[in-house]
Amino acid sequence: MAKRMYYGGTVLTMEDILYAQALLVEDGVIRAVGSEAEVRAAAGRDCEMVDLKGHTLMPAFIDAHSHFSGCANALLQVPLGEAVSFDEIEERIAAFIRDNHISKGQWVAAQGFDHNVLREKRPPRREVLDRAAPDNPVIMAHQSGHTGVLNTLALERLGITPDTPVPEGGVMEVADGKVTGYMEETAFLNCQSRVPMPAPEDLMGAYLRAQDGYARRGVTTVQEGMMIPAMEPLYRQLCAAGLLKLDVVGYLDITQADGMRTALSEHIGQYSGRFKVGGYKTFLDGSPQARTAWLREPYCGAEENYRGYPRMSNEELAGYVDRALDENMQLLVHCNGDAACEQYLRVYGERLRARAASGKPCRAIRPVIIHAQMLAPDQLSRAAQNGMIPSFFVAHVYHWGDVHLENLGPERAARISPAASAGAQGLRYTFHQDAPVIQPDMLETVWCAVNRVTKQGTVLGPQERVPVLDALRAVTINAAYQYFEEGSKGSLRPGKRADLVILEEDPLKALPMHLRDIRILETVKDGKTIYRTDI
Repeated sequence: MAKRMYYGGTVLTMEDILYAQALLVEDGVIRAVGSEAEVRAAAGRDCEMVDLKGHTLMPAFIDAHSHFSGCANALLQVPLGEAVSFDEIEERIAAFIRDNHISKGQWVAAQGFDHNVLREKRPPRREVLDRAAPDNPVIMAHQSGHTGVLNTLALERLGITPDTPVPEGGVMEVADGKVTGYMEETAFLNCQSRVPMPAPEDLMGAYLRAQDGYARRGVTTVQEGMMIPAMEPLYRQLCAAGLLKLDVVGYLDITQADGMRTALSEHIGQYSGRFKVGGYKTFLDGSPQARTAWLREPYCGAEENYRGYPRMSNEELAGYVDRALDENMQLLVHCNGDAACEQYLRVYGERLRARAASGKPCRAIRPVIIHAQMLAPDQLSRAAQNGMIPSFFVAHVYHWGDVHLENLGPERAARISPAASAGAQGLRYTFHQDAPVIQPDMLETVWCAVNRVTKQGTVLGPQERVPVLDALRAVTINAAYQYFEEGSKGSLRPGKRADLVILEEDPLKALPMHLRDIRILETVKDGKTIYRTDI
């Protein structure tokens, strides 16, 4: 039996008794937590002793929402997160093609540009990408993932013309009788789904590297936040080859889930090969920084009372809610704007009441509001009544808070990610990074929730700041609850899985503005070290 005892530092349990002196792991499971003397007695002989040297051991972080395959794919794409102009976008794409010896006619994918930081203050159109890659089809995704641009060869390859039907809930820009290459929401996502996947050997290697990216940030459970049919064989390959060292929870696109649900039946609600299907996912709107989120009041400076737009009808959503309830499958719904949140709250509540009136079972499927950026004060109590979990992308406050001030005005922007108000209503909320939108940096997210400071130094919504302990709960025990795994993860107590992280210092005793600078020293999954840095 493999035993390991941790001592000589701080053990932060995230349980009612918050601190302990030592912890014992045996065969990947926590066996004892308590005083050093108690744990030493439980450890007995033949136990590896790990001196924490004054550092802090706590439960590993749990990713409440990201796109694992997106993180892997991003490693094979042109990174544009630092680009500040059209010229720089051109240069980076051209250099990527040259440096990677990409042949003519081969697809090129780029990701991470943000028009809010570009000198031009708008997305480029196809001509920019044509200059960068005259001989390659190019598809380029906005950092939010909700909009993008295709060059002329890409449009031709996909057969897109001004007469191409636009999917409901999407936009394809046409000017002077020509497709500009700029698309939003379902129109862009439809194009992405038709682009050929990378070579299997490249993709499998990227999945391994993506896991390393999570592990070095202390994350041991990750999410595949929107599984489309093309991902199903990839996951069967990952599981069969034993390539997953982290737990991955996948959510099937409910609009095309039938075949996947059958093919992945052994993973429904349970891990097999470290992968489980947690439920279904769908979208009701877009992104506030891309001005596609659906709002109850217009965007600031918007023409023609523009409020963004919905992705589906109430009737469609009602059908999906019924399906999730009928099949006892958790339902994750992307809602950024308060109008989208209202649609989810209203339709879900109506379906619960209708089922109760007809005698149908109303299972507690723990429905999740993904992002919940503008979940409004008048909506919080109804979210609680529905048993919903808001998963806040609270790092928006730092990364796009200044943009939200422009797009939404000070009053609405200050209410972005209302974690404190949600907690006051008794809602058990979680935090996430929507990786690869931003990196899965949990300590930065904790820092954002505690301080609520924008990139330009504005304190945005101080009334929505939360204590450090509450922020840590959002990325540990609350996130475990979101996955129905609170009995096995998220805190340190005997019988739970030994998913651990060692931090350079105790975040509960650190200066609030220093939280994001705390180093991750080691990450442990089921008792085995999967990441370690030199102290």
